[in-house]
Amino acid sequence: MPSRFLSLASALVFGVLAGLAPVSAQDRSIVVASTTSTQDSGLFGYLLPLFKAKANIDVKVIAQGTGQALETARRGDADVVFVHAKAQEEKFVADGFGVKRFDVMYNDFILIGPKSDPAGVKGKDIETALKAIQTRAAPFVSRGDKSGTHSAELALWKVAGVDIAATKGPWYREIGQGMGPALNTAGAMSGYVLADRGTWISFKNRGELEIAVEGDRRLFNQYGVMLVNPEKFPSVKKEFGQSFVDWLVSTEGQAAIAAYKIDGQQLFFPNAEKKGS
Repeated sequence: MPSRFLSLASALVFGVLAGLAPVSAQDRSIVVASTTSTQDSGLFGYLLPLFKAKANIDVKVIAQGTGQALETARRGDADVVFVHAKAQEEKFVADGFGVKRFDVMYNDFILIGPKSDPAGVKGKDIETALKAIQTRAAPFVSRGDKSGTHSAELALWKVAGVDIAATKGPWYREIGQGMGPALNTAGAMSGYVLADRGTWISFKNRGELEIAVEGDRRLFNQYGVMLVNPEKFPSVKKEFGQSFVDWLVSTEGQAAIAAYKIDGQQLFFPNAEKKGS
C-alpha cells in the first residue's frame, strides 16, 4: 500500500480516537436536579469536590424549586433528583419516574421577619404567627415557585386555618423566585418570609431581618435523593448516578454533610437510612 494511503489511514484512526476521547471524558458526569437551598447554602460547593475526588465523576447541578426539579427529572433531563418535599418525592417514585427514595439529611424552616416585628410574632409558634400576619395584613413574601419551601409554606397556612388563596391581598407578595431573592425582597419590604435555615445561615444581606419563629416541630425540613428511572429514560447514567446516591447516604457522605458549617453553625444534619423508600 502506498505510504500516502497509510498516512491517510493513520490520520483517520487518530482523528476518530481523538474525537472519542473528549466524549469519554464528558461521559463521567451526571446532572443533578436539586433545590436552590442546597446550592445557595453552599452545600454543593463543599460536597461535590469531595465526591469528584472519590469517584472521578463531575456533577452538574440544576438548581430550581423542588417542583421544577421534579419536572426536569420527569422529562428525563436529569440523572438524579435531590430535593425536599417528601410527599412529592414519594409520588415521583410511585409514578415510575424514580427508582428509590432515600432520606439524606434534614434541617428546619424558620420564619424570618423585620426586627420591628409589626405582626408581634417573635417567639410564638408558627400557627399563631401566621394567623397574626394574616389578621394584621403584615407584609409577607412567598416564593410562589412550587418549591419545597413554597409547598411547606402553603401547608403551614392550612395548619393555621388560613385559606391563603381566598384571603391574600397586597400584603402577600408571590415572587416566583428562589430563596435568596425571597429574602432580599423581604428585607426591602420589611416583611416576613419562610426560609430554610441553611440558606439563612449563609445569607449575607440580612439588614434588619432576623429569626422571628423557630423550633416548632412543624418546621421540620427533610431532604431526599432519588436516581431517575433508567428504564423510563435510557439516557440516564445509571451507574454514575447511583454512585452519587450511594455516596450521599454512605458513612463518608453523611460525615461530609455533618462537617459543612458556616461560622461554626451546622447547616444540615445527616439522617440517611440505607434501605430507602
